Amino acid sequence: MPVNKNPTVRQRRLARTLKELRTAKRLTLAQAAQQLECAESKISRIEAALSGIRLVDLRLLLDFYGVQDPAERARLEALSREGRLRGWWDRYSETLAPVYADYIALEADASDMYSIETLLIPGLLQTEDYTRAVVRAQIPDATSEQVETLTKVRQERRSALTRESPLRMWAVLSESVLKHQIGGLAVMREQLDFLVTSAAQPNINVQVLPESSDVHAALFGPVAILSFPDTTDTDVVYVDSLLSTLYIEEPAEVGKYADLFRRALAESLPSTRSIALIERIAREMV
Repeated sequence: MPVNKNPTVRQRRLARTLKELRTAKRLTLAQAAQQLECAESKISRIEAALSGIRLVDLRLLLDFYGVQDPAERARLEALSREGRLRGWWDRYSETLAPVYADYIALEADASDMYSIETLLIPGLLQTEDYTRAVVRAQIPDATSEQVETLTKVRQERRSALTRESPLRMWAVLSESVLKHQIGGLAVMREQLDFLVTSAAQPNINVQVLPESSDVHAALFGPVAILSFPDTTDTDVVYVDSLLSTLYIEEPAEVGKYADLFRRALAESLPSTRSIALIERIAREMV
């Protein structure tokens, strides 16, 4: 089977689960390979998401690992069948960095997002003009075509908020985010108005963390925590910076970020006061 140089999120989730099932049973790669009558390297590639797995082989491994729950088996078989399927973002593969494409795939699969933004309006809540200004600032040598493509991608990401089972989003924004005049006054006023409109949706909650809050000392940059509809899936923390992107899946570490989000939320203004503040700042941009 050919090496998969660009595994999808679903393939990686299946690979991680199979490795966890094997190690939980204290089975070696050699023992798993013997069950499939294959080389150890094949099991290694499957567990590293470098190779897919046939349904017949998956079922043999699940039998070997003692997975009897029909719902769990169906979930893993679905990951195997759907693993090769790619989303709308795949048509932008020549422009998007793989790590960004991975994040979009996670976002599309997620049921809930808990976001802390210290510098910018969250991507899912940005207007086109605001996004263009952000892209030009972050990638000063980007061509006009690249700017438009990245802007279009960010707009298409908003479909997660309007799908049949929409993503539920809790966003905590530093007060200073509302005052940065990104793209100029007109662009920023439009952005703040759109933020107010978006926050009126039942699946979107926006709260402002006041500049006076001590929690700011614990914030190191934008953070998004993604939860998934299947309770067996691990929450994922996405931490982004100018030079690196970090995914965190270890439960203990995810828990620390969840605690940080709860602290920030507790220190934030209630939703109604937050919206009133956003509206006031927008009016003052003249």
